[in-house]
Amino acid sequence: MVHDPSSPIVVENPWERLNAFTDARIGLGRAGVSLPTSKLLAFQLAHAQAQDAVHCPLEVETLAKELTEALNLSEAPLRLHSHAQDRAMYLQRPDYGRRLNDEAREHLQQAAASQQRYDLAVVVVDGLSALAVQQNSAPFLSALYQLLEKDAADWRLAPLTIVEQGRVAIGDEIGALLNADAVLVMIGERPGLSSPDSLGLYMTWAPESGLKDDRRNCISNVRPAGLKVEEAARRFFLLLKEACQLKVSGIKLKDRSEDDVLEGQSASGASGSTRNFLVAD
Repeated sequence: MVHDPSSPIVVENPWERLNAFTDARIGLGRAGVSLPTSKLLAFQLAHAQAQDAVHCPLEVETLAKELTEALNLSEAPLRLHSHAQDRAMYLQRPDYGRRLNDEAREHLQQAAASQQRYDLAVVVVDGLSALAVQQNSAPFLSALYQLLEKDAADWRLAPLTIVEQGRVAIGDEIGALLNADAVLVMIGERPGLSSPDSLGLYMTWAPESGLKDDRRNCISNVRPAGLKVEEAARRFFLLLKEACQLKVSGIKLKDRSEDDVLEGQSASGASGSTRNFLVAD
């Protein structure tokens, strides 16, 4: 078949304009019956980055130093380890990642020997993306600590902990051992093909071992290309204050950080109106 010189070799793809609004792979185009080489290479790179995020170890000493300096801590974070001895065991036995090993449990019990109660325990966990934890932990905690310091309440914070080979539920055991009313677990989320650096935030009120997921609140996709650390800190702070007031978390606690509604209020501010409270002014 002879190419018609009057027709362009490269045809404009109108779907490409949507790439300005999403990281999803849409409007990839085609070269014959195949993907364009550049799009195929980009996919392979993203897949490799996701694999690296899962398997690369957390640089604990570097992270501990960064957190100590960024938060002006008087003591370095406590280094703990789950029951999973290595990455292979961690990936094959999720239940091992939910429990501390004996050495870590004893170390934590000694740190909490005073039986002092805390308002919040912060637990940094490598999870399925050490990259997310390495890059986003210090910026997020810096923003959160600023909000806690400016608040009128005198927040009592438990010693900061860093956990290797951990899952979300390991924070419940740590929070209980530290006598904390609430626990925040910062963990690397399962990487996607466009988000190998996504940090997840999980909060539990009255933590104890064996709790189910319905007792936790989650804020996800904390990263430079997703939810900014300042906004994530603001949302968590509001969630934490409401949890302290209501003494609950999980499905019993609604995240109202994005609400813009008037419940039981008329447009003029008078109470008793029958307006639909789901509709904002």
